[in-house]
Amino acid sequence: MTQRMLDGFKVVDFTHVVAGPHCTKMLAEHGAEVIKIEPLGGELARTLPMQREGRSGYFIQHNIGKKSMCLDLESPEAQTICHELIKQADVVVENFKPGVMKRHNMDWETLKEINPNLVMCSISCFGQTGPLAELPGFDWIGQSYAGIIDLLGKKDDTPVYGDFAFGDIATGAHACAAIVMALMHRLKGGSGQHIDISLIEVLFSFHELSVQLYDSTGGQMLPHRAGPEHYLLAGAGIFKCKDKYMFIVGLNQWGGLTKAINRPDMANDPRFKNPADAGKYKDEINGAIQDWLDTQEDIYQAIEVLEANRVPCAPILNIAEFMDHPHVKERGSVRTIKDDIFGDIRIPRTPLRFSEFPEPPDLRAGTLGQHNHEILREYLHYEEDKIKALESNGIIAAKNI
Repeated sequence: MTQRMLDGFKVVDFTHVVAGPHCTKMLAEHGAEVIKIEPLGGELARTLPMQREGRSGYFIQHNIGKKSMCLDLESPEAQTICHELIKQADVVVENFKPGVMKRHNMDWETLKEINPNLVMCSISCFGQTGPLAELPGFDWIGQSYAGIIDLLGKKDDTPVYGDFAFGDIATGAHACAAIVMALMHRLKGGSGQHIDISLIEVLFSFHELSVQLYDSTGGQMLPHRAGPEHYLLAGAGIFKCKDKYMFIVGLNQWGGLTKAINRPDMANDPRFKNPADAGKYKDEINGAIQDWLDTQEDIYQAIEVLEANRVPCAPILNIAEFMDHPHVKERGSVRTIKDDIFGDIRIPRTPLRFSEFPEPPDLRAGTLGQHNHEILREYLHYEEDKIKALESNGIIAAKNI
């Protein structure tokens, strides 16, 4: 196999479900050796759909490229095994709520004594400190606190949420970047360190406009949900064309937009010259866009006209339509993973593309405890009798799921 960028770095992975596993999957896809530590029953993701022969497609998607160890982390023997592995590791990643790792003797204060050069990354909903720190959290909980869900939905109506984990995925990606930065710092002579990443802070950083706007106006401009329209700007939002929906962003192409919708009279109207001021007239502007869309044969004709005038726009696709789109197919944005139990499964391709490594490696997701013997034998030099005794005593286990 071709050497990859993170070859030689060893990661001990205590993560589960999405945010942490996404981080360690990214590290594995780019060459790091990731050892995933799971409890005797396996982590929660192994129980999630889709299931075939007891094997989870959800688990496969988020855990390709990792070696699996299954341990009773309540036992001192299993904790000793983890400590011995961590002595050799570069990175430890965990995404439990604060306090869980400490109860298992895997907290930062313990691990930095074992390995002073260690980079440890803790991912949680609220962070490692603060009044909310020890509460359990999920992506939607983080979105609720961070002002995300408050902006989703129709004006003056119930907020809504999307059934996808953009907070978890984004937090995992931020964690991956932070780990690589910490490793770079260590390579330049720095020490190991602990990284504290929270969903609420990652999600709050998504407010690219609203925070500074609220602050700089002394609280007079508080963003609010506005349904299919932008709450502040005109010519930006969701519009319907026949039986489909599309997104149009006409902010930076006002001339092109007015030409496309056959409204040259609006091009030089002083009311619309400044995008911030034009928002005062968004009913008029958005109404003109909708009137034009109502005259189009279909959404694709409308997109052709808008694109010819350099107006950013897109059809609102569902997952099936995206996966079948010619652009997606040409770029290989969806990749097929092989699995001996589950069979072939298509998952998102890693979004990181490097000229020296144009293709993602052919990786598998481990079955529960699949690599127990290999890791204990090759990393820790355990004799086979000792490994079998650990199995007999319920310290380690394996299952074909």
